[in-house]
Amino acid sequence: MSPRFALEEDVPAFYRRLGEDEFAPTVHVQGAWRDDEQHMAPVGGLLTHAIDLHEPREDLQLARVSFDILGMIPARPSRVSVRTTRPGRSIELVEATLSVDDRAVVRANAWRLAAHDSSPAAGVEFEPMPGPDAFPDWHGTDVWEGGYIRGVEFRADPERRPGRTRTWIRSPHALVDGEVCSPTADLIRLVDTANGIAVRVSPQEWMFPNVDLTIHLFREPVRGWVGFDTKVTMGTTGMGLTSTTLHDELGPVGRAEQILTVRPMARS
Repeated sequence: MSPRFALEEDVPAFYRRLGEDEFAPTVHVQGAWRDDEQHMAPVGGLLTHAIDLHEPREDLQLARVSFDILGMIPARPSRVSVRTTRPGRSIELVEATLSVDDRAVVRANAWRLAAHDSSPAAGVEFEPMPGPDAFPDWHGTDVWEGGYIRGVEFRADPERRPGRTRTWIRSPHALVDGEVCSPTADLIRLVDTANGIAVRVSPQEWMFPNVDLTIHLFREPVRGWVGFDTKVTMGTTGMGLTSTTLHDELGPVGRAEQILTVRPMARS
């Protein structure tokens, strides 16, 4: 077993770059289920940042990214590899993998589509939600532990209930120390938080981690608060689904889905 890695607390970012493809997580990445794992939200942002930097083209935009979580993500130095698996002039598929101790722990596949003017056909059917100033503060640390949650600011609908909420969140921490990421990566670094804001059951009594995260976008987001209009569904045979309409301060921007494995917390 690898020795425990000391997470830096004085870095104002989720990660510190160690080399061309290696990153050290800071305490701001610390997971909610265990203090020796990385929360998936910043991991998603880091992989998106790597995809953005891989063979960049101004005429392509990220439209969908799906993450498969292959196991617990240790809070240790992490290596990111990226490759283009389906090149094209107007449609491109890129794969990125995050590995810890030479073991792949998260794999992402991203479709990049051509950018052009489609305003004559534009239309949005997602419901709007009130802005962040309309909701009071909510303290995620009342439900969850870990450095990631401690560094996130929440504004939640006062009519929230188990399995249903509208919440705005933001974090003061950069994705990678000293680097500027795209507005899309800036949003995606928070999206996995959705599975913890409308819990149906206590995380002290039940486990319901997601094994994937799929994000579809229909426009590039703007930086700032990220809005979550979230519903959580749990079935009777150990599966669940967290479904979220994503917003920025201009309005709806896309959708996120997370499949859950639901089981009682092991008794000590």
